[in-house]
Amino acid sequence: MLVGFDTADDAGVYRISPELALVQTIDFFTPIVDDPFTFGQIAATNSLSDVYAMGGRPLSSLAMVCFPDGDDLSVLEQILAGGLSKMMEAGCTVIGGHSIRDPEIKFGYAVTGQIHPQRIWKNAGALPGDVLLLTKAIGTGVISTAIKRQTAQPDWIAAATRSMTTLNKAASEVVIASGAKVHGATDVTGFGLIGHAREMAHGGKVSVEIAANAIPLLPGALECVRIGAVPGGLKANREFAEGCVSYQSEIPTEIKTLLYDPQTAGGLLLAVAAEDAEKAQAAIQSAGALAARVGRVLSRGDHPLVVV
Repeated sequence: MLVGFDTADDAGVYRISPELALVQTIDFFTPIVDDPFTFGQIAATNSLSDVYAMGGRPLSSLAMVCFPDGDDLSVLEQILAGGLSKMMEAGCTVIGGHSIRDPEIKFGYAVTGQIHPQRIWKNAGALPGDVLLLTKAIGTGVISTAIKRQTAQPDWIAAATRSMTTLNKAASEVVIASGAKVHGATDVTGFGLIGHAREMAHGGKVSVEIAANAIPLLPGALECVRIGAVPGGLKANREFAEGCVSYQSEIPTEIKTLLYDPQTAGGLLLAVAAEDAEKAQAAIQSAGALAARVGRVLSRGDHPLVVV
């Protein structure tokens, strides 16, 4: 075992030869959009993300399904079709799965990928001086909550759906191909930007500085906070992690709240060597993905997280 659960990394890594290791992860959740095909796509995108966050390539997957007894099976068919469409896009073969009867629909995948044992991106490797790049905008948690409350605007839903169904494949692959030195990496998902940055800081025994005004936000994210569409997961993230944060300036309330927004199928957060940051950023942008500079890595200070 090269990577286990001791540093709260995105996936486990198990070496099977000097030049080959397996990356393994699992994720599933309840529907966050109304359309079953889109839900399947989001679930697959989210499940695949952890492999890309390790710098790996997905190989195979197993579907996990919970579905109510007696419900319309055409809904299940669409969920599975949506998931398969993203697995095919990723070049990841669905080789089976397991289903159970459950009053609440749940769907996701266990994914196995491959990686070279010497080229693993870990969340614990960030070094002082590294530049932090984020490859997707923030806000899917609050927008999903607004969708459930039927207060989300169509353009908010469309932007969030595009984000949640965009694989991290291109961003991961082009950074690897560019040769840029990635010292630490994670994907921003359920613990929010601060929560995942916290894991990076603790794992590398460094401090992480986030520039609040540099964080890209999805259309409608600010409005969702203003109308109170704040998920319980955001509140839990904030309660857990805010004690580690030092705010160095007056941060707008809405931005401060969104720092803790739980993301579904969020972007990669990469700690890139300063001399390679422009190269990595250009490579990601050339692939049509976002590459926002959202902060930097510092030597460990009084707080593991600093927001400026």
